[in-house]
Amino acid sequence: MRSLLNKLYLASGYLSGLCIVLITLIITAQIVGRLLGFIVPSAEDFSGYALAAATFFGLAYTFREGGHIRVTLVIQKWREGARYIQELLVLIVALLLVSFMSFYAIHMVWESYIFEEVSSGYVSVPIWMPQVPVAMGIVMLNIAILDDLIMQLTGKAPSYKVHEGELHLEEV
Repeated sequence: MRSLLNKLYLASGYLSGLCIVLITLIITAQIVGRLLGFIVPSAEDFSGYALAAATFFGLAYTFREGGHIRVTLVIQKWREGARYIQELLVLIVALLLVSFMSFYAIHMVWESYIFEEVSSGYVSVPIWMPQVPVAMGIVMLNIAILDDLIMQLTGKAPSYKVHEGELHLEEV
């Protein structure tokens, strides 16, 4: 199970990187097109969709790699028991918030599909299509937070604590 989850987080990172490459290709095609006298229809729209996908696909991978900003100035001086409770509460609140976001992201995709919404750009795109990666990315973050909450509850170090320790070693 652990290896499957790690593959999921890695896949989300690769998907995020793939979206960045896609943005680069679209913008490059647009630049070359302008130089050669043609346009790339809805390049800005597709770049925006890829940017949203890259952002949300990258959330779970970044969380697991300890890349999100954590301010530990106060809690680093706390006793282990107090810090454990604080970490547990933060993970529970994060899980609740991200679960709420996941539910409504999926609901947004479903509504866009049911109401057959399309983009208003030069190229009409069913709006649920670019919304799917957003929903998938937030669900992957939800899984990552739940994974770390389970790690915390079972007495193992959550992923961000492992990486937090690496930062302290580099500072010395």
